[in-house]
Amino acid sequence: MPTEILMPALSPTMEEGTLAKWLVKEGDEVSSGDLLAEIETDKATMEFEAVDEGVIGKLLVAEGSEGIKVNTAIAVLLGDGESAADIGSAAAAAPEAAKPAAEAAPAAAPGSAPAPAPAAPLAADGARIFVSPLARRIAKDKGLDLSQIKGSGPRGRIVKADVEKAEAMPAATAPSAPPPSGAPAAQPAAAQGMSADMVKRMFEDRDYEEMALDGMRKTVAARLSEAKQTIPHFYLRRDIQLDALLKFRSQLNKQLEAREIKLSVNDFIIKACANALQQVPAANAVWAGDRILNLKPSDVAVAVAIDGGLFTPVLKDAHQKTLSALSAEMKDLATRARERKLAPHEYVGGSFAISNLGMFGIDNFDAVINPPHGSILAVGAGAKKPVVGEDGELAVATVMSVTLSVDHRVIDGALGAEFLAAIKDNLENPVAMLA
Repeated sequence: MPTEILMPALSPTMEEGTLAKWLVKEGDEVSSGDLLAEIETDKATMEFEAVDEGVIGKLLVAEGSEGIKVNTAIAVLLGDGESAADIGSAAAAAPEAAKPAAEAAPAAAPGSAPAPAPAAPLAADGARIFVSPLARRIAKDKGLDLSQIKGSGPRGRIVKADVEKAEAMPAATAPSAPPPSGAPAAQPAAAQGMSADMVKRMFEDRDYEEMALDGMRKTVAARLSEAKQTIPHFYLRRDIQLDALLKFRSQLNKQLEAREIKLSVNDFIIKACANALQQVPAANAVWAGDRILNLKPSDVAVAVAIDGGLFTPVLKDAHQKTLSALSAEMKDLATRARERKLAPHEYVGGSFAISNLGMFGIDNFDAVINPPHGSILAVGAGAKKPVVGEDGELAVATVMSVTLSVDHRVIDGALGAEFLAAIKDNLENPVAMLA
């Protein structure tokens, strides 16, 4: 019996993807391990390998198709003695969202059995409305008129996001009349629930460029919105004096110059946080829905800005690694993150994250927790500031402001304060941190 090749889950959080490119064609023989396609996830474009051997009987999904759900059939593999005639209804099982928009369903012959998929919706002028099955179902549940929704998918196909944005607009409602001349337009209380068309109407007399969201930006928007809405954040702030660290770093870099190693302040921050997670083990925790998971190793995620998005590669067992090892690993992860070549296991996990905007001159800021992490440290720039010494004398020191954003479900105030104090102590006493 022919075998369906299913859309793979290339990362733990992947729910759908884009079939960027087929690397095989119908009739090709493939073996286990052969590359079949390039799949674009919310984070990267990854190659998909065959797990069985056989002949590609039919490609069910066209290149460039978006929004293909995980475990959806994308191709059919024929075994020994099987032919295209054995495929049967496999092609019909492919979701409409995975087919190119230009393909119109052939009209059924008189007296033939009805197609398993519901009839395609039609606009008022009789033209077919291209819409994914999921979007069609959501629109039906919400009572929306598909002819009033503009699709953003391939060739104007209406996809899930289009229907969700249109939820606030009543079905088949005629556009409202413009306000009388001179009267201010009514403004919604919040822009969060506004559809794309509503926002665009607000700026119809202004010059702008419309930019479609790629998979990464959609995921960043969704996850950060979820984080701020569902995680009870609270914030702890400390100033950290860096003079001892900067002096120690300069000495180490001179000694490591022959090995072409140059440690950054960020490398020390990673090590200080990794050690602090061991010193305050109750803070090394994540939220797991109905329980807390307390981790044993210090797996530290570090935010890396890339064009159009953000990666948080994870340095695992960071407490066990030397500064030079952390530095080399961080440089490698950051480089491959910017090239979108990280594997999922390299950016998934960790209990804690660091977001450093100090190199951009930012004095301080509040970072958003990346679920399921229990906390994230926002690091500002080090700057010369007046400080009062232990003897009461006024002096000048290099001071760095940090803010610890904490998930109150995981870490209480006193525990968060203890954790941040450990980070501060490690950074202000760098020699002891390496003992």
